[in-house]
Formats: sequence, C-alpha cells, structure tokens
Amino acid sequence: MPDIQLGAHTVKSHGIQIARTHMHDWLILLLLLVIEVVLNVIEPFHRFVGKDMLTDLSYPLKDNTVPIWAVPVIAILLPLAIILVYYFMRRNVYDMHHAILGLLFSVLVTGVITDAIKDAVGRPRPDFFWRCFPDGKGVFHPVTSDVMCTGVKSVVKEGHKSFPSGHTSWSFAGLGFLALYLSGKVRVFDRRGHVAKLCIVFLPLLVAALVAVSRVDDYWHHWQDVFAGALIGLTVASFCYLQFFPPPYDVDGWGPHAYFQMLAESRNGAESSNNINCFNVHQSELESVYIDSQHGTETSRVNTRDTRPMLEGA
Repeated sequence: MPDIQLGAHTVKSHGIQIARTHMHDWLILLLLLVIEVVLNVIEPFHRFVGKDMLTDLSYPLKDNTVPIWAVPVIAILLPLAIILVYYFMRRNVYDMHHAILGLLFSVLVTGVITDAIKDAVGRPRPDFFWRCFPDGKGVFHPVTSDVMCTGVKSVVKEGHKSFPSGHTSWSFAGLGFLALYLSGKVRVFDRRGHVAKLCIVFLPLLVAALVAVSRVDDYWHHWQDVFAGALIGLTVASFCYLQFFPPPYDVDGWGPHAYFQMLAESRNGAESSNNINCFNVHQSELESVYIDSQHGTETSRVNTRDTRPMLEGA
C-alpha cells in the first residue's frame, strides 16, 4: 500500500488541475440542483381522498422536530466538515475533492429521485385532514366524494408529498456516505477486531435513523415513507462512494481511485525515464566499443603494412 506523501498534493499544487479534469461533473451537479428546484415548484399529483380514507389521515398538524433548514446542515455540512478536517491532517487534495464531489452527488441525486417520486405518487401525509380542513369541517365533492380542501394552498400542496420521506433520504444519503468514508479511513475491515471502529461508522447512521423516526413522531410521514427514503439514500450513497473510492474492505480502501491512478502514472513515468536513460547509456557504450574496435583494426592494418618491408629486408 503506497504511503500518502504529506504536503505533496495540496489545493495549491494540484487543486486547479483536478477541478479542470472534473469540470463536467461540477456542471452536472448544477443541473441536478436546477432539477431539484423545479421538482419542488411544480404541483404534485393530487390523489383521490374520500371521506372513509381520512381515518388514517387525521393526525394532528405539528411542527417539524428537525426543521427543513437543518437537513442540509446534517446531510452536507456535517460530512463536509469532517472531510475538511481530514484534508488538513493529511494534505491530500485528491481525497478531499472526490469526497466532496461524491457527497454532493449522493445528496442531489437522492433529492431528485425522492422529489420526482413525491410528485408522481402524491400520497397524502398522516396529517392531511387538518391541512385540507384547518377548521375541522370536511367538504367533499357531491359526485366523486373527493375532498375539496379549504386550507392554505401551499400547506395542502405539501400534504400531497408523503412518499418517500425527503428528510430521511437526504439524511441517509449524506450520513451514509460519511459512514462509508469513515469506514475506509479507520480501516474498519482490517480483520483486527476493533469494535470501536464500528461505533465510529454506526454513529452517522444512528443520527440519520433518529431523523427518520422524528418524521413519524411528527405525523409528517407514514412508516413506509421513511423506510423507502432510507433505502433510496443508502443505495445512492453506496453507488456514489464506490464511484470515487474503493470498497472500505479493500486494502486501498482509505484513498480515492484517482490518487492511486496518479501514483501509478508517476511511477510508470519514472520507470520509463530510467529505461530511456539506461538505453542511452548502453547505446553510448556500444558505440564506444565499436569505435575502439574499429580503431584497433586500423592500427593492426598499419602495423602489418609496416612490418612486411622489415621482414623482407632481413
């Protein structure tokens, strides 16, 4: 396993080069961000909700235990802080860049998938009745018996976005990526049996699970919503992590693919340079031997010509 060369690959020395190499990836991130905004603006599908269905949709309307602004903090800023701390410890810009890129891809891809499904499914939240009828008086269509909401339009719109849970999927996408990142850094699968390493890896997943539980406790989601959200978040986080890093159980699981590729190219370049130098040395030696041999042949010819008259005269 190659050692990290401290101070050899910093933002100042290699940052611009790496960013240019992955410029298209950053542009795709911006595109995903635009799609995410659009999915939150458009109106979701309004599923039919009859009077008999409101029994399971009449839970009280409560505030969020985990507010919306806290989700990016938990899913993005917290893992980002740990990634930056590791960079300042090891000075490996390849690791930092690919970890940040993988984290953002994990969260944004998860967000797009989650909100696309939300808008397409349009499942009512458990507190849908109080969103639809804040005064507690139900109004229904005389023919279809579908609800005719009298509540605030934006609140009713949000009431049709139960499946899957966005809080849960975002949390498991960001913190799931962090768990994989930490498992590679502490080498949790080194077969030495240090259970403390597992505790470090499970801690982010515990935080994500508590966020998921809060969604059910607040009556904003059904249990199926948070289960599906966790599954989406963990699946996308795994794919995004393996796109940039080896599996955590791999011998080289502590570093990104690009870092080892750079080391291999540097090593091959050095070996090629040495081989060329050796070839040049051998070629010059052969030329000198050839010149010496030619000189020796010419000398022997001159000596032969010079000795013949002397022998004849004797």
